[in-house]
Amino acid sequence: MAFGRNAGGAEAGTEVPVLPGAPLLGSLHDLKSDSLGTYLRAQQRRGDVVRVSAGPPGMRADLYCVFSPEGVQQVLASQAANFRKDNAFYQEVRDSFGNGLLTSQDEDYLRQRRLVQPLFTRRRVDGYAGAVAAETASVVAAWEEALDGVVDVSDEMTHLALRAVARILFGTDVEATADVVARCFPVITDYVLRRGYSPANIPRHWPTPGNRRAAAALDELYGVCDQIIGRRRQAGASAAGPGGDATGEDAAGDDASAEGARAADASSEDLLTLLAAARSSDDGEFDAAELRDQVLIFLLAGHETTATSLCFALHLLSRHPEQQDRAREEITRVLGDRTPQACDLDRLPYLSQVVKEAMRLYPAAPVIGRKAVAATRIGEHAIPAGADVILAPWVTHRHPEHWPDPDRFDPERFTPEAEAGRPRYAWFPFGGGPRACIGQHFSMLESVVALAMILRAYAFEAVDAEIPVGAGITLRTEGPARCRVRRVDR
Repeated sequence: MAFGRNAGGAEAGTEVPVLPGAPLLGSLHDLKSDSLGTYLRAQQRRGDVVRVSAGPPGMRADLYCVFSPEGVQQVLASQAANFRKDNAFYQEVRDSFGNGLLTSQDEDYLRQRRLVQPLFTRRRVDGYAGAVAAETASVVAAWEEALDGVVDVSDEMTHLALRAVARILFGTDVEATADVVARCFPVITDYVLRRGYSPANIPRHWPTPGNRRAAAALDELYGVCDQIIGRRRQAGASAAGPGGDATGEDAAGDDASAEGARAADASSEDLLTLLAAARSSDDGEFDAAELRDQVLIFLLAGHETTATSLCFALHLLSRHPEQQDRAREEITRVLGDRTPQACDLDRLPYLSQVVKEAMRLYPAAPVIGRKAVAATRIGEHAIPAGADVILAPWVTHRHPEHWPDPDRFDPERFTPEAEAGRPRYAWFPFGGGPRACIGQHFSMLESVVALAMILRAYAFEAVDAEIPVGAGITLRTEGPARCRVRRVDR
């Protein structure tokens, strides 16, 4: 949410209905105390396109919320060029985590995407299953010592997802980075949130306690990344030899990053090494600062989103023993005692449905912001140029027109037949359109592999029946998510 003067200049269309708020501050208090509930009430009370006003006079923001799948498709896909990441919140993320794939725009984004895409093909991503399995095996073994058999699945899945993505990114340097990320990320993300949701901010360089804490965390995080990147670049230069090139000349053809694709076949290398080697005649290569930006975005998006999906999949199964037993039966029948591999995803359809239903009810990115470049219409409603536009998977994933009894946990919603009967953007946990998440296959791979190993080893019973949540950079738990775990006898 970014505060500023109201946008103007909408093209012809009916006026967008307004969610009633307080006379002085509008819906500011509601958004700060419960933004997800506020957006849900807006849809329930006022429809699929709603204006939510927040902030004091002179600094009030109008947020144009779009909740229908058709409207979401217009913003993310069919008219994506008209809706940009130009709001204040994205600028705060950019200032802290760099101008990587999540935050870059225009030619910067297209160049980065072309260089990175060959490293995220299905074949390349499938090679990460072993790293995910190794980190999951460590978690499964550690739970043997759980006090009273109770674990907080939010903390545990955050630890697992961070270790997995750090291993994939940094290889043998995982130990040097995981602890730093775990310590620094919460400080930085809280800082970004405070500034992103504030009507006015003091400059970052002023020596306030909050600025100094964030700066220290950023310095430590940047430092460890820069050290590892420096070693990778030095190793790459040594491998190339005097006057040589570690990856050779760019081959002719349609692939804008042919050398990156060849590098992606070197499955023994970690992702940072492959990023450092990615280049093409048209797009060049990443310099050290650009590499760090990509690494920080991958760390942010790659561990917090998957951790959310894993946490809530386990929480939901712990409250629904019938579905838990069905998932475990499928896992045991398909895998036996062997370690799951990427090829097993298609053999575990019910477990994949569990993951998708968890992502529906608890989308890792519950709110998505854009800014309208030009006046447009969504449905019958006029959206002015410069308007802050809000999409909320949290709300659209509960739209009663497409999700009967929307708060009920039901993996059967994601059978192939059921999916084919819904609009494309009734479910969009990975965004969509030209900026759809590049890591969506990795997220599904990691979630299914990890859950298969965990559910085969343990049965879960909820200790905390309800878990309060809030919208941060990603969906965040605001209380414990404890489960009692019992070793499954096989």
